[in-house]
Amino acid sequence: MTGLVAGCAGAGGGHRAVISLPRAVPSGPAAEGDRPAAAQPLPPGPLGRYVAKLPAFPPAPAPTPVTVPPGPAAGWYSRIQTTDRVAFLTIDDGWVKKPEAIELLTRAKVPVTLFLTVNAIKDNPDYFTKLRDAGATIEAHTVSHPSLTGRSYAFQRKEICGSADWLAQRYGRRPVLFRPPFGNKDATTLRAVRDCGMKAAFFWTETVDKGKVRYQKGHTVQPGDIILMHFRPAFADDFLAALTAIHKAGLTPAVLGDYVN
Repeated sequence: MTGLVAGCAGAGGGHRAVISLPRAVPSGPAAEGDRPAAAQPLPPGPLGRYVAKLPAFPPAPAPTPVTVPPGPAAGWYSRIQTTDRVAFLTIDDGWVKKPEAIELLTRAKVPVTLFLTVNAIKDNPDYFTKLRDAGATIEAHTVSHPSLTGRSYAFQRKEICGSADWLAQRYGRRPVLFRPPFGNKDATTLRAVRDCGMKAAFFWTETVDKGKVRYQKGHTVQPGDIILMHFRPAFADDFLAALTAIHKAGLTPAVLGDYVN
């Protein structure tokens, strides 16, 4: 076993906890909750050992969504207020396109939300088509990944609308959710998000990087928490760590967009 050090995400302080995560190495018969998500032969090499550790989840319950208040600004959420036993795994940017991400998402059979940056994905948009087909929902994350806080309305609208327009043209569905780069936003951001036809923008509750889950509050994933990871070289470690944390908390991954009206 390896201990995952969990600290505070975002700009806050340093609450730290430790959770245990099985190493992605052969260790005999898998436990009930850690069996492969699909009854298929394991891929060869290290990827097969990650697949063997993917937790199995029950189906997500029927969603009980929150309603975004009416007005000129989009909603802003760090988590979803719900008693449903669900959590939301979100993956940002798209700069690093590891082939194992497609295999892992296909095998895990869990919904994830991708907040994609146009400039990060336009060199290989078909990669994200495969992720969408494996169960991902594609949402918007600007064109060029700038910090939006303090920028003009015209600048922010161009980045936000431009990303939604490009993703709609490429993937056949216009995003309805948005995440600002770095989590940085102001009142202008939320007005531009609404004017660009999207319902809500999102921060996060936990982050995952290099196989470690860091918590802003508490020691476990809570119902309604939003988990942030990225398309990075350690994608397999991060994906496994996130799903393991959700599974240990007795929760099921759910579609973020299903929980916002």
